[in-house]
Amino acid sequence: MKKFKFSLDSVLSYKQQVLESLQGEHAVILAQVREQEGVLERTWQDYRDCDAEYRQRKAEGITITDAMVYQNGLRVLERDIQRESDRLEELKKQEEAKRQEVVDAKIDTSSIEKLKEKKLDLYNKEAAKNEEVLIDEFVSSARARAGIGA
Repeated sequence: MKKFKFSLDSVLSYKQQVLESLQGEHAVILAQVREQEGVLERTWQDYRDCDAEYRQRKAEGITITDAMVYQNGLRVLERDIQRESDRLEELKKQEEAKRQEVVDAKIDTSSIEKLKEKKLDLYNKEAAKNEEVLIDEFVSSARARAGIGA
């Protein structure tokens, strides 16, 4: 019997390549999200540090000019926090969209892989049946020859 050949092997191979590519892209975006989370946390830490220093200096007595410098610095840091938060949200949306693409590609690939498994199973059953028929024919032929020779 001829060797098993799945007619959609080239499609399956293409789908697997697409899936691997999407998984790589997803990993890159996920790394960007993690990096942006770090940037945002560092910005928040800068804000907390500046605020604590401002409060301490205020408690010790501070000039109005210095107070205004701290307040302006805090406002700048608040805008930075907002900008970094917006960037993080955008990256999370991109990550979610890419993750959905990966899920969809995995579903496509899995359906073709399952079809291949079913076809291979049918092929193996047919091959076993054909082998059984050959064995039966061989046994019948051997018996017939043994009967003729007797």
